[in-house]
Amino acid sequence: MNRDDPRNNASAKVASPASPASRANSANPANPEIPAPAAPRRALSIAFGPLQWLAQDTQITDIAVTCDGGVWADRGAGMLPCRIAVPFRSPQVVRDYAVRLCAQMGRRLDDACPIADASTADGIRVHAVIAPIVPQGASISIRLPGSLPPTLESLCASGMFPPAWLALLDGLVRGRATILITGGTGAGKTTLLKALLGRCEIGERIVSVEEVRELGELAAVSGGNHVSLVAREANVEGAGAVGLPELVKATLRMRPDRVVLGECRGEEIADLLRAFNSGHRGGATTLHADGVERVPARLISLGLLAGLDARALGMLAQDAFDAVIHVERTSVGRHVAQVGTLAVVHGALVGVPLLAWDGVGRPLAIEGWRDFAARWLASAATSWQGHSLKVVEA
Repeated sequence: MNRDDPRNNASAKVASPASPASRANSANPANPEIPAPAAPRRALSIAFGPLQWLAQDTQITDIAVTCDGGVWADRGAGMLPCRIAVPFRSPQVVRDYAVRLCAQMGRRLDDACPIADASTADGIRVHAVIAPIVPQGASISIRLPGSLPPTLESLCASGMFPPAWLALLDGLVRGRATILITGGTGAGKTTLLKALLGRCEIGERIVSVEEVRELGELAAVSGGNHVSLVAREANVEGAGAVGLPELVKATLRMRPDRVVLGECRGEEIADLLRAFNSGHRGGATTLHADGVERVPARLISLGLLAGLDARALGMLAQDAFDAVIHVERTSVGRHVAQVGTLAVVHGALVGVPLLAWDGVGRPLAIEGWRDFAARWLASAATSWQGHSLKVVEA
């Protein structure tokens, strides 16, 4: 018997969840740092086979499988190694598992298509890469949704932002500010975006555009008036692709109250800026950037892909985005590190921080924040006094 043959190895199968008895025998698939989950456990729309127990743990947000079969999981303190009851014994087994996992979500993963991004309607996301892109065999990254939709209150309670900022974040949404959320991978951009959208009025028509579905169903927010558009890759003949630029244009013909782009990463920036500058206020998007000050450079680089020069993009971006919220992931966890805005100074687009926080100390308010707060929350400039905010020179 060939131990590496997936037919002879349960770890290569994406089977249904095991029986309660067998789960009890393999109840702790991980190190002490990643203990077995306590009830309630996450409901899953697909089967994860040997990773089922980890995937059901509501505290785990990310799982990664390396080429050698190593399993890592993140419960909020960074990726830690795990031991599973039925290990991946070879790179071939990891590859077979990746293929079967993606197949459940209708994605092809083979030699002709060695990279797959797959997602489910309930927010599970799988990114898999196999040889020849990964010469050693295969690599799998899994992003798991929270057990409950995030709210501003729950994020505040978890320490993602100071309590004094909750009123302003709420005011931005209710005042129909167009918001740009920035940060690195895994910093909490999408989580914060979901929480902000949760403050929309019931019945508002939200049209979302994503390359891979991460926002999930927003029907509870919009009272059922939510349309989710997802990009489509070309088929094996190279035809049928529908990209983000086309989808952003399509939103404008769908009578949206709010246009939401899951992540801006290419030439769709031009269509998005035009949408936000044509009366469609209250929208939002996310962007990979290292801080409010670094946003202009990122936007300009994307604008060049769409044929926009720096000056034109600067004028469009200044008028399009009312607020920039930057999130970071540090040793203390995920937190809102900056709140700011964009401005054109001497013909150049600049990012202007107005509020800053390191996640543990006192929040810092920078000169100019009062005018910003007053615009979005009439009483903010006075109601925030006593919240340990220190006004400093910019």
